[in-house]
Amino acid sequence: MALLEIENLVVEFQTATGPFRAVDGVSMKVHEKEVLAIVGESGSGKSVSMLAAMGLLPWTAKVTADKLTFNGRDLLGMSSAERKKIIGKDISMIFQEPVASLNPCFTVGFQIEEVLRIHLGLDKTARRKRAIELFEAVGIPDPAERLGHYPHQMSGGQCQRVMIAIAIACNPKLLIADEPTTALDVTIQKQILDLLMRLQAEHGMGLIMITHNMGVVAETADRVVVQYKGRKMEEADVLSLFESPKSNYTRALLAALPDNATGDRLPTISELFVDEPSLQGAAR
Repeated sequence: MALLEIENLVVEFQTATGPFRAVDGVSMKVHEKEVLAIVGESGSGKSVSMLAAMGLLPWTAKVTADKLTFNGRDLLGMSSAERKKIIGKDISMIFQEPVASLNPCFTVGFQIEEVLRIHLGLDKTARRKRAIELFEAVGIPDPAERLGHYPHQMSGGQCQRVMIAIAIACNPKLLIADEPTTALDVTIQKQILDLLMRLQAEHGMGLIMITHNMGVVAETADRVVVQYKGRKMEEADVLSLFESPKSNYTRALLAALPDNATGDRLPTISELFVDEPSLQGAAR
């Protein structure tokens, strides 16, 4: 049984000019101990798809699906209270901007201990002990002292590690990492990816990696979903995707990588790929 199963997911936002369809009929599955990468250009609906699955979209979003289940349980049919018991505990997400995702008014220690209090009901002593263990696990030096720091007192890489510690605090079954290395320098990016893969292997989590970086996909993923204009263009195991992509869009995406450039000028995706007729008007 799949951990997360999505069939025909549609997400629309009401605007002054009418409904905007950000996700248009996306389907995917992720299993225990599997790494699924979701790739595509900005605006392809990658993050919105996962936020919809977690129930974190604003009230302006209309979410429908033929099937949206976690561990066999219907997420759309759950009450808000039931869903809150799952989100942050069994399903966790590492958001794109770690500094913006952390509350600047509270210490990082308070923010991680809040998760432990709400979902695990730990007392103050147990929360602090667990928070120190988590900071040690994600490689934050002097963890006991760092618990008393505010986000602005920490570097971007350290804030990202704090976000990872919060996300894994309750040993989730499924971890969603939304561009976890976007704002970090190359050295820190490698450390964060290695950390995520180590934690995924140690805890046997399902991991969804949302990324623009095809190098990250090649290094980490078991399977890949390619999205464009809110639709799924292709799904394949990682080796098949790189060796024999089926979609014209995927071929254009791979051809636009610097390593694949054949001339003095790097081509753009728009030069390599023209919308298929069925995609005209999608996500518009």
